[in-house]
Amino acid sequence: MVGFDVGTVPFNSDGWGPPESSSHLLPNHPTNVPFAPFSRSDKLGRIADWTRNFNNQNRNPSNPRYPSDSVFDFAGDESFGGAAGDEDSSFRLVDGRPPPRPKFGPRWRFQHHHNQRSHLPQRRDEEVEAKRRDAEKERARRDRLYHLNRSGGNAPRREAAAFKSSVDIQPEWNMLDQIPFSTFTKLSFSVPEPEDLLLCGALEFYDRTYDRITPKNSKPLERFKNRNFFKVTTTDDPVIRRLANEDKATVFATDSILSTLMCAPRSVYSWDIVIQRVGNKLFFDKRDGSQLDLLSVHETSQEPLPEAKDDINSAYSLSVEAAYINQNFSQQVLIRDGNKVGFEEGNPFANEGEEVASVAYRYRRWKLDDEMYLVARCEVQSVAEVNNQRSFLTLNALNEFDPKYSGVDWRQKLETQRGAVLATELKNNANKLAKWTSQALLASADMMKLGYVSRVHPRDHFNHVILAVVGYKPKDFAAQINLNTSNMWGIVKSIVDLCMKLNEGKYVLVKDPSKPQVRIYEVPADAFENDYMEEPLPEEEQVQPPAEDVEGGEAIATTNDVEDKEITNEA
Repeated sequence: MVGFDVGTVPFNSDGWGPPESSSHLLPNHPTNVPFAPFSRSDKLGRIADWTRNFNNQNRNPSNPRYPSDSVFDFAGDESFGGAAGDEDSSFRLVDGRPPPRPKFGPRWRFQHHHNQRSHLPQRRDEEVEAKRRDAEKERARRDRLYHLNRSGGNAPRREAAAFKSSVDIQPEWNMLDQIPFSTFTKLSFSVPEPEDLLLCGALEFYDRTYDRITPKNSKPLERFKNRNFFKVTTTDDPVIRRLANEDKATVFATDSILSTLMCAPRSVYSWDIVIQRVGNKLFFDKRDGSQLDLLSVHETSQEPLPEAKDDINSAYSLSVEAAYINQNFSQQVLIRDGNKVGFEEGNPFANEGEEVASVAYRYRRWKLDDEMYLVARCEVQSVAEVNNQRSFLTLNALNEFDPKYSGVDWRQKLETQRGAVLATELKNNANKLAKWTSQALLASADMMKLGYVSRVHPRDHFNHVILAVVGYKPKDFAAQINLNTSNMWGIVKSIVDLCMKLNEGKYVLVKDPSKPQVRIYEVPADAFENDYMEEPLPEEEQVQPPAEDVEGGEAIATTNDVEDKEITNEA
């Protein structure tokens, strides 16, 4: 064997490349040629992969979206000198084109025989597998779009009304931050058990006969014309003002505002919360006539709702309808015989002698850290005696408006497949059910009662029947719908921490109408002071009563203002 003489390879102890002194250079090497390290912008040409298999028909050389050598195309890579890549994009060192395909002869001649396939590199199968999966996904997506387009006449997935911001973003507002929901879902914070600072209001007893209702012996939903419901925001609440003056906490909110934050990642429609930094304190508020007073319907469903706002099945009409149904349902399932459980103080929002809905407010305090406490007003709607033990109940109603939207007819399915009905509701109303559950957890209710209320006829949105009432323990229900308390508190804690860093002033947190994220804006001190409603609704739709019923900025919604007007209009 003839040996191959490499010659002496000098070792450079000081760094890269040949050493400085030229004595080591081989005789036929030119002297004084400096060692030039490559600069990143130098074109290194290409790496050629000779094992590439051009037999892959999916990668069509004539299709510009998949140039045959896209795997090696570094032209767009910033790290390779950016612009230089564009200038000489025509530069190719290796011809990456596939060999020309003969225009004749049977196709099979160019494909691998089975016995050869085993010698191919393993990676090929994984690639094929991945391609197949992608194709599968793509087909499913096309199917979905095709069905949507058929049902909604080329409509986008959600109606336009749903894509509107819940508050008009003014050009002079200053956007401070934008938080994607993906960061919310990773948060976690465990908060110790809360303490009750005060209980107000009075509760009526739950009427157990409603547990026995079935679709076959349903009950018509009654109307409660003269019972008042209060949707008072944090800073208008006299009890919260008192607790703030007594320095009982740093952060103040209500259960509906906290639950909106806690379940934010499940929300699709836009919502907003006003944040006020006053002294060392933080107040979370809602605007008068805010989204938070209405109940979304079909918010998380894939099926688009009608776009026209005055359609009885538009997102807006449904949310107004759901708000009535909930108020009426919550009063109907009570024993109204004057028997009430009273608490330390009466209803803080009621005037003398006015008839109010059954409600107890628990003002509760959570410890967020050594220096910081949060106080929130939480609500329960009823009370029951179980083995001489008093238990608190929350009352909420799911409503069916038209079986063709959900694909599940309650009147048939509630008897035999209650689980299927609930599963469909959890899919189409994930956010609403999660908020109800988190409110029940915040108030430490012993039981949440869910009513199933349906229209008497799909085209009649005034008359409803109660088809069933089911009770759940909030903790069990939370586990069933994947609602994690430490994640809920993680979101609240992170938003509180973020807001405590802000200067004194007024801010608004807005859910982006079309993306899964929230934004924080700094707004002028007088923003939202006098906007009773973002846009005045036509008379017959107003959920809030006319202004003279409003005491000191507290909106008092009587259930049926709206229905009466609408009924007279219809008549």
